[in-house]
Amino acid sequence: MFGGIVIQLKRWSYSRRKMVRGYFDKFPHSTIYFRRIRRFYIVYMVDWDERDPIVMAKDREEMQQLLNRELGREKEYEQRKSRKG
Repeated sequence: MFGGIVIQLKRWSYSRRKMVRGYFDKFPHSTIYFRRIRRFYIVYMVDWDERDPIVMAKDREEMQQLLNRELGREKEYEQRKSRKG
């Protein structure tokens, strides 16, 4: 990613089995739900608020990277099948 990560993870909490809620500074009114797939988390659903900018694919990638880093799953996230050449 050119310029590095520009989104910051403000806080997170467990939602239910295999699910985590994330809150980010770029989307202060929206809740992003992550679901555990194998040993890492991906964006599952966005409870988007009109006051926030539209969540783009690049934003989802950054949010997944931040959350997995926070939960100690960055290595597994970087080694996922979709990243293998």
